[in-house]
Amino acid sequence: MPELRWGPLRRRWVIVAPERGKRPSDFRAPASSPANNPDACPFCPGNEHLTPPEIARLPGPEGGWRVRVVPNKFPALSPGPPREPPGGEFFQRAPGLGAHEVVIDSPDHHRDLDELPLEQVRSVVDMYLRRLAALSSDPRFCYVQLFKNHGREAGASLSHPHTQIIATPVLPPEAEARLTAARDFHSAHGQCLVCELARRELEAGKRVVMNGEHFLLLSPYDARGPFELLILPREHESHFTRLSQPAAFAHTLREALSRLRTLLGDVPYNFVLYTAPQGPDWPGVEAWYHWHLEIIPRLTKLAGFEWGTGMFINPMPPELAAEYLREAKSGG
Repeated sequence: MPELRWGPLRRRWVIVAPERGKRPSDFRAPASSPANNPDACPFCPGNEHLTPPEIARLPGPEGGWRVRVVPNKFPALSPGPPREPPGGEFFQRAPGLGAHEVVIDSPDHHRDLDELPLEQVRSVVDMYLRRLAALSSDPRFCYVQLFKNHGREAGASLSHPHTQIIATPVLPPEAEARLTAARDFHSAHGQCLVCELARRELEAGKRVVMNGEHFLLLSPYDARGPFELLILPREHESHFTRLSQPAAFAHTLREALSRLRTLLGDVPYNFVLYTAPQGPDWPGVEAWYHWHLEIIPRLTKLAGFEWGTGMFINPMPPELAAEYLREAKSGG
């Protein structure tokens, strides 16, 4: 029997419709197509001249590198002078000021985060922290978004594993909606929304995939699609840049992606980080916002209903997804 679910983080309705598909095999990825040719890949060692000038790197053995950061060759937003306030009531516009960076996860063309040694994943997380801190401190930018597109269906144009960071001069509506939900809950109840969510999910138990000492891995109650995952720090943390347990986070992220691969194969996915913004526009944000990371496998397609309503139809109940993922053994 389908049901409507409303979740507190996004304050949106989703439809859980298990009759539309019940088994993990219904979503398993087909055999992978051949990867882009490493000889021509701009992210592979030896081809550094094919990228824009390097922003940062973590050095590797013999003068090489473990992680590199470069500007996106085709940026969504570009650096420039401070933004002028948008004018006009209906047709507002402003310069496309921002930054768009690519974090090249490793020199290995063929292995994604879940297949890399944990030490390398920790290096990637360290670079996330460095670049997010640097961009967040720039007064020209209002918000910094870290995200990963894995697979062509998820928006990746190059197969070499990489992550992207975009800094924007305005607060994106999704980030604003989550900030507002967290602030309103704190105003009404005097406590953090995500801390309370974690407490209730641990009490229920049935959507918990991993209960670690420092991080909680959930199949969220209002998952928009099959096998969506949510990573929450167990201790209250508002800003990802103040991450207190980077090694434990690297382990949790790698484990989550590895379980998806074990269960479903090399499926396309996005992961998206939601963190508190810097600056004075959200006073007290440290008390009431709690950063979190979502992993969204791209296993269903948006159609007219989703575009028209903003509601998603999920054919895999999150409780069943969590059960399958608990049973899946990670690859490393």
